[in-house]
Amino acid sequence: MSTSVIRLKTSIQDSVLDMLNRQMEMEAHSSAVYLAMSAWCYAQGLNGSGYFYKRQSDEEREHMMKLFNYIADNGGLAISPEVTNIERNFEGLRDVFVKALESEIAITESFNRITEHCHKVRDYQTAKFVQWYLDEQLEEEQQARRCIEIFDLIGTADGGLYRIDKEIFKMKHEGTAPMP
Repeated sequence: MSTSVIRLKTSIQDSVLDMLNRQMEMEAHSSAVYLAMSAWCYAQGLNGSGYFYKRQSDEEREHMMKLFNYIADNGGLAISPEVTNIERNFEGLRDVFVKALESEIAITESFNRITEHCHKVRDYQTAKFVQWYLDEQLEEEQQARRCIEIFDLIGTADGGLYRIDKEIFKMKHEGTAPMP
């Protein structure tokens, strides 16, 4: 069986391809972590937050697949990531929110490194492609920060946890962006 000549060449440099494949792995890991957060929330009776993180998990998988398609469509080899080391236990809902924000910041930093490298090696097409992720990450970080703000503003006293859970649900269910 011979490989088609069309698939032998890619305009993506090996160093960029490696970074994109590592980013796919980050997105897959993030999807699995959000799914674990969702499961933890549901087990605590925090169904609104469970729903929120289930949707987040779906979005991260979509982000991974967008990278996969970009690599494959440009003749590169997209490597299906192995996902391990998924945390499943959390100290509380605020801990979930903080870890989600930390994850989003790490993803943003990774996309910044990819963009910087793309400019260095003059891969402007991939830099342009990655810009969508940078725009998306701004929204993801704002949303994660808003979850922490809601938790801190409402607090857990007098049914606060129930109210927090309802507010978090609304962020995904109603499709509302975080308040400015």
